[in-house]
Amino acid sequence: MNLSTARTLKSQRRIAGKHRRSPKLQFLKGFLKHPRMVGSIIPSSGWLIDKMLGRVDWTATKLFVEYGPGVGTFTLPVLDRLSADATLITIDTNPDFTAFLKGEIDDDRLIAVTGSAADVEKIIAAHGFEKADYILSGLPFSTLPAGVGEAIGAATSRVVRPGGAFLVYQITAKARDFIVPFFERIERGFEWRNIPPATLFWAWRGEK
Repeated sequence: MNLSTARTLKSQRRIAGKHRRSPKLQFLKGFLKHPRMVGSIIPSSGWLIDKMLGRVDWTATKLFVEYGPGVGTFTLPVLDRLSADATLITIDTNPDFTAFLKGEIDDDRLIAVTGSAADVEKIIAAHGFEKADYILSGLPFSTLPAGVGEAIGAATSRVVRPGGAFLVYQITAKARDFIVPFFERIERGFEWRNIPPATLFWAWRGEK
């Protein structure tokens, strides 16, 4: 059995209930309801997911945070890679997405929260953490209300531990403006096979 098949089977075992709600339909509803808070009308591709998560040191990860998880396009692959004693906290402003994750994913390592990524410090502290190893974001920085992108960048830099990173994927490269002031080193990539093609950033705190 190859790694991709094993991950798929693990994901399927974590899906709660026999009659799943359609993730694509839920994603579309979320986009139509909050278009400025959802980066794309189409969920991310497997190529993008693998490239984005490929630089994470999973053996050293105890807390992984995801901003804007939507219907779990990245959430399940993250859980597939996390160790048994690690935690994933997802933060989404849309309560419909939070409820969807709680209802569809049966995994004790997942904590789904409705809230703002700008409040990440308070959110992880409420669950007993001071620092996160990695934080992932697909939030559309270019369309966020004025000041919110900067607030998220600043809060994220304070939460990520030295050696950890802020992982950002976007349709445009605008997100770089919101992370450059707060991180020591930024690496950039591109995934043309995604629809639409996406720009990727790995923003590192201190030494990798």
